Amino acid sequence: MREVPAGRPQRDWVTSAPVTSRLSGVEMTAGPGEFRSSPLALAVLSLLHAAPLHPYAMQRLLKLWGKDSVINVGQRANLYKTIKRLDQAGLIAVRQTERDQQYPERTVYELTEAGRQATRTWLRDMLGQPRNEFPQFPAALSFVMLLTPDEAAAVLDQRAELLRAQLAAVDADLASVPAALPRIVLMDDDYRRTMLRAELAWVEDVARDLASGAWTWSYEEFAAILDGTFQPDGDVITAPPDL
Repeated sequence: MREVPAGRPQRDWVTSAPVTSRLSGVEMTAGPGEFRSSPLALAVLSLLHAAPLHPYAMQRLLKLWGKDSVINVGQRANLYKTIKRLDQAGLIAVRQTERDQQYPERTVYELTEAGRQATRTWLRDMLGQPRNEFPQFPAALSFVMLLTPDEAAAVLDQRAELLRAQLAAVDADLASVPAALPRIVLMDDDYRRTMLRAELAWVEDVARDLASGAWTWSYEEFAAILDGTFQPDGDVITAPPDL
């Protein structure tokens, strides 16, 4: 470790913040149960396990480590909003404010004990409890009959091509990882690769069935099914049949 001149505080390599803590005497005003978890909030707490950080360093590390493919950190305003709420909940605390002529003023945050406990609680919950996250693809599939079979086949072929490109990118990323790196840190990429392979196989199967005519429909078919379901004023007369 580099020697520090006498009388000057030791600085952290990630944040350049003096390694002193303001946590002693800080009153925890909120616990993990009072803050709604989110992937971005979990990422902030997880990063602060390693070292105190300012928001720009958090965003930079998440992108450097490739976590921006699974956590939305593109908008810095969302990151600042999440950090502010974590601070208000007592899950993180301001360690210090850095002032440097070369950079704007930066606030460095550190993890509180409540934040440390919340991280473990959220991890157990997110890993153990499946949730419907309402992705847009199955939402669009539920109304795909508004396209013609040929149109659906064309857009699914387009999706398959993009999925192949994404899968190739993930494969390349994983192949470039040093062998000495523990596999556990690549679990999110391994999951993404598995899910991409599964989705690609499904999309290719459906696109083939649409192209061959094995899976087809028409507007007239659905119009006949829904005939008598709706009133002229926009109300529903009977519940639509299960399709």
